[in-house]
Amino acid sequence: MIGSFKDRVVVITGAAGGVGRSLCRLFTGDGAWVVALDRSEAVSSLPADGIAEVGVVLDITDAKAVAAAIAEIGRIDVLVNNAGGSTHTSLHATDPAGWDFELARNLNGAFAVTHAALPAMVAAGAGAIVNVGSVNALSALGDAAYSAAKAGLIALTRSVAQEYGRHGIRCNIVLPGTIRTPIWDERRAKDPQVLETLERWYPLGRIVEPEEVAQVVAFLASDLASAVTGAVIPVDCGLSSGNLVMARELTVDGL
Repeated sequence: MIGSFKDRVVVITGAAGGVGRSLCRLFTGDGAWVVALDRSEAVSSLPADGIAEVGVVLDITDAKAVAAAIAEIGRIDVLVNNAGGSTHTSLHATDPAGWDFELARNLNGAFAVTHAALPAMVAAGAGAIVNVGSVNALSALGDAAYSAAKAGLIALTRSVAQEYGRHGIRCNIVLPGTIRTPIWDERRAKDPQVLETLERWYPLGRIVEPEEVAQVVAFLASDLASAVTGAVIPVDCGLSSGNLVMARELTVDGL
């Protein structure tokens, strides 16, 4: 895909995180004009790091602020809704305020950015939107509010694909499994074996690297995927293909 995004305007939310930085690095390296958005002040350093042209501090749960920021950007060729996260690991530990918080940053925020970006894409007669969801959208893996929001993001993806395809706009979603980001460094400090415990559930025997998510996102945003829209693509080292631990316990002649 070398040169696929030369001079294209690519807007990336959640740009200061592990996956976000990988996305910025990939698109910038391919010639795109990257506008990096994140609620963290760390996003301001991305231009100095050479992986974005502009870094904007923005809380995507603030719809008015989002509309103003997107209007200022103007032309948008590619939108990557990458922002999200979870701080409520169980339904029992989630109160109504926590539920609203998780839906706001994992679903409503993506809607606000998409809603603001679509008019410019319609006017241009083209555009690619790629949402970053989670395998949690497909199965109960904890983080109930986060999972519900990511399931909603699949529905939003398909709705955009259906309604805006006639305007030359494509919309797809990737569903990562566990990704090797700095958050796992913190978890490993408390439990050195946490990744080894997780890896036994993955058919490839490992977790996902941020660059691997970025590469699939870039493919979906590129002209190579010009006939792909409304697609839901796991990037999960095989986690969603089945229950590997159960299969190994039930299969006597497994490798």
